[in-house]
Amino acid sequence: MHAATLALTRRGLMAALILAGLFLLASGIAGAQEAGDNENTVQSMKFLAAAIAMGVGAVGPAIGIGLLGGKAMEALGRNPEAAGAIQTNMILAIAFAEAIGIYALVVSILIGFVF
Repeated sequence: MHAATLALTRRGLMAALILAGLFLLASGIAGAQEAGDNENTVQSMKFLAAAIAMGVGAVGPAIGIGLLGGKAMEALGRNPEAAGAIQTNMILAIAFAEAIGIYALVVSILIGFVF
């Protein structure tokens, strides 16, 4: 493995361990808390998990839609006569990318209000 890749892997591992430790500390698993505090912590962690699920789940569709729009504009600039076909395909691909974001929204709502 290259030195840069190994250093990047170590940084990622350290960041994951730190985040896991913070989660355990905040959720009361790593420290002793009273029963009343634990219920509030569970509720707050649930909504935090829902927010993270929505935030991470929206990144992929946002990047995909941006790339689709940019490439469609490039294609229109090179071949303006094909505007109808390019626009139709672009809208269809954006709808598929947006569906992934809607799945993330549904999972986020399920985490926040059902589980």
